[in-house]
Amino acid sequence: MKAQTLLARLGFEFLRLIKTSLWVLLLLELFFLGKIILMRWVDPESTTFERSEMARLSFAARPMAWSEHWVPYDKISIHLKRAVIVSEDDLFASHGGVQWRAIEHAWQKNQSVQGHAQNSQSTRPPHIVGGSTITQQLAKNLFLSGERNFIRKGQELLITLALEGVLGKKRILEIYLNHVEWGEGVFGAQAASLHYFKKPASQLTAEEAARLAVMLPRPKYFEKLPNSAYVQNRSEQITARENQAVLP
Repeated sequence: MKAQTLLARLGFEFLRLIKTSLWVLLLLELFFLGKIILMRWVDPESTTFERSEMARLSFAARPMAWSEHWVPYDKISIHLKRAVIVSEDDLFASHGGVQWRAIEHAWQKNQSVQGHAQNSQSTRPPHIVGGSTITQQLAKNLFLSGERNFIRKGQELLITLALEGVLGKKRILEIYLNHVEWGEGVFGAQAASLHYFKKPASQLTAEEAARLAVMLPRPKYFEKLPNSAYVQNRSEQITARENQAVLP
């Protein structure tokens, strides 16, 4: 009887823990949704990723300067909007927030790259590509940590769908361009344009915008190689395809 009572009590406690966890997750999602609704009218001051970078840089042996300046959508060069879409998410204007085929393709390519790296004697780390859309990148940067697991990926998906449903494409792109990382302590189109080209984001040329777009997958890495052959070639490809980009 005592064993049965103990098992029944453990079962009850387990169910209560599951119920509590579900309530916590629901409240968390409602919190995220409330923040997203507010973003329809209020420009977010910072993202979770930016705050983590601020903390990291503040404790660095040689603290770096911080640069970020919000500018409205119409004050960002049309060349940069097009270049970023071409480089990061060519179907941005038409998809619902997630490109499942792109994710599958990225996974297959990464498996191939990692397998090749294991069989190679090169000390250079393999280049891992992502399948995330602009909306998914924004969802991750706004609210989530850099961890990679199924729970965090599920959170990212829910936030992505909320962003698409509440804000719309134009506002998503505006927030993304104002908060995406473009180097060590450099966030947003205006800060990047001033940092690299000494001019406001509204005055970026097609070639300058393409160079910034090339940096987005690995901004800290490409910040150190501004004149590399890869940056030059990829910039030319983006510039050539710029007019194919569909803006929201």
